[in-house]
Amino acid sequence: MIQLLVSIFFLLIFTVSCKNPFAPALADENASHSHLLTQQKTPEEVLTNFRYAYTFKDSLVYSEVLDSTFLFKSIDYNIYPPRPIEWGRDTDLRTTGGMFRYFRTLDVVWNTLSQADTVSPPVSSPDFTGYVIEHHITYTLTLDGGRAIPPLNGEVLFQFIQRGPRYYISFWEDLKI
Repeated sequence: MIQLLVSIFFLLIFTVSCKNPFAPALADENASHSHLLTQQKTPEEVLTNFRYAYTFKDSLVYSEVLDSTFLFKSIDYNIYPPRPIEWGRDTDLRTTGGMFRYFRTLDVVWNTLSQADTVSPPVSSPDFTGYVIEHHITYTLTLDGGRAIPPLNGEVLFQFIQRGPRYYISFWEDLKI
């Protein structure tokens, strides 16, 4: 009998000791804050994940918002005469990864989002569904709290492509910086 009680006592102690008092509580799945990342079922959800990637400097999440056909366009005003910049997904991932490593904090705020405009679909591919959706977006990008570099206000043109149930950014053009 005593051996049974001792066994139950140690089993109880072992079970209770498995709880880590320093572990964070599990998030309530129904709470709005528990869904920091989205399924990218709309262009707006892609922008939510984009902002998350910048805020938490998460290059894996950032890579998931860009389509395999992604193209970035801008103009380099640091030289005279200004010249166009154009690069694809791999270069953008390397460039953004370097920015994530260089700055301690990155905060992007989407100020205005234009009404969605659909453009003609690209050349057919087996996983493409729907249309290409275009948005003009104004934003504020603050690097390291805006101490060394003032917040950057700009406007971009994003094109979103739907592949299966998810949207991705397929085109990004800086319009104003």
